[in-house]
Amino acid sequence: MPELPEVETMIRGLRDHVHAANFVSLVEMKCQCAPLKHEPAWSEMNERLSQIKLLELKRRGKRILFCYEDGQMITLEPRMTGLIALDEVPDQTHTRLEFTHKRGKKLIKFWYWDRRGLGVIKLLDKKEADEFLQSDHLGIDALEMRDTDWVKVCHSSNRPIKNILLDQQKVAGIGNLYASEILHAAGIHPERPAKNLNLEEIEQLSASTRQILLLAIEYEGSTLSDGTYRNALNKSGRYQNEHQVYMKHQQPCSKCVSSTIERIVQAQRSTFYCPKCQK
Repeated sequence: MPELPEVETMIRGLRDHVHAANFVSLVEMKCQCAPLKHEPAWSEMNERLSQIKLLELKRRGKRILFCYEDGQMITLEPRMTGLIALDEVPDQTHTRLEFTHKRGKKLIKFWYWDRRGLGVIKLLDKKEADEFLQSDHLGIDALEMRDTDWVKVCHSSNRPIKNILLDQQKVAGIGNLYASEILHAAGIHPERPAKNLNLEEIEQLSASTRQILLLAIEYEGSTLSDGTYRNALNKSGRYQNEHQVYMKHQQPCSKCVSSTIERIVQAQRSTFYCPKCQK
């Protein structure tokens, strides 16, 4: 479930601990579950990164980027259930990786935990890293989208606007949960063809996206009933208490009060919306 707010929260929890620390090792933990997808082999990753300093930890869309001083970069995509932990992990059974860095004489360890094991980790050399950062494989980060970017994205497709928000090649970082929340805040029906949105509606969509995502980051993401998502210090997020429509099927809409939240399925994902506020 990690989307932009959860991934950003993981990075903020980890950044101060590992900044300017030298890479020591990356170890695949003993796990009875299917192994993670990774490139290249673990032994090659360790050899190529040995004693190289970590310069920057950042995010692109839903991916975590570990940027090292020789231009190499680890990309980690948590997918559905992955998370970074500095402290305790939810359980040892699904702990996949142990990262070790060193600053001075101090060893710094953190872990990658993934219940479903859908995460993907890659080590890119400088050329590959530059190509990744410059490619159009991912759209513009949702928090960096300007109104003009939204106009271009919306008016280039006749697909439902909810589907556009989930398309990482159009807008990077938004997943199913926050797409429903954003469209409710913007007052836009999830099945509206993106091309049909007028300028005023697109400006509202742009503003609502920033409002929802920044507030979710402030509240350190959403921990749902399965308890899967935890921040880097193994604490629950708090934004689930602010949800207006997500998983609130048949409950009264908090905005208009007079209508109840409905659920439909789009692109095999549940969408929640208010039929009165989002005509």
